[in-house]
Amino acid sequence: MTTARIVLMAVLISALGATEALAECQIADAKLEEAIQQNPRLRGPANSQSVRDLRSLRDAALTLRSYGRHEDCERLLANIRELIAGPPMGSLGDNDEEEADKQNTASEPKAKRGASLGNRDKKGAKPLVRIDQLTPGLRTDQMIGAEVRSSDDKIVGEVRNIVFGTKDGRDYAIVASGGFFTTGKDSIVVPIRSLKVTEDRSSFFLPITKEMMRTVPVMPDQEYNWLSDQAWRAHNDALFR
Repeated sequence: MTTARIVLMAVLISALGATEALAECQIADAKLEEAIQQNPRLRGPANSQSVRDLRSLRDAALTLRSYGRHEDCERLLANIRELIAGPPMGSLGDNDEEEADKQNTASEPKAKRGASLGNRDKKGAKPLVRIDQLTPGLRTDQMIGAEVRSSDDKIVGEVRNIVFGTKDGRDYAIVASGGFFTTGKDSIVVPIRSLKVTEDRSSFFLPITKEMMRTVPVMPDQEYNWLSDQAWRAHNDALFR
């Protein structure tokens, strides 16, 4: 092979590599946070849910990008830009309440009452680890969406949200019950310090059994006003000690 042909092939390979790099979904270029700060319609407390929804869509774009689905990622970013620039998001939804309930139910974890046991009783099962003993520490993305089990290894739901930075240092995991604790789509509030986790960080365990779950109150409101209710928090937290 001549030197000229080698040089030509190197140029072509470099060009192909550059094209592929340019094709990657550039989520940072969407500048979602900057757009939120510059848009008076999104900065008010009345639109906080819309902002959370936009960030959830941005997280979905990150997931698509991580799987190499760059075209789908770009399409989702285009939708995000349209939602930011368009009319108020609250006016865009489907007003069919029955259909909305159906879609919300589909998003709930399928952890029903009496779900099957895990493998904690299997030979060679490694001991659980307290969260404050993990090295390195735990990231929030390792918690949100992870399954949660009772101390007798029954699956009870999944982590849906994390509350950090309370003045008294009591941080919480919001666990969606999926119908385990009560009928319906309720969640419970679990002190993070009471959780243990498997070594692979795939499952979190409560310090109470399935039967004791029935005494745990559901989260009283979706606006997190319970954070200011010291009596409710003290009663709730005591159940997990």
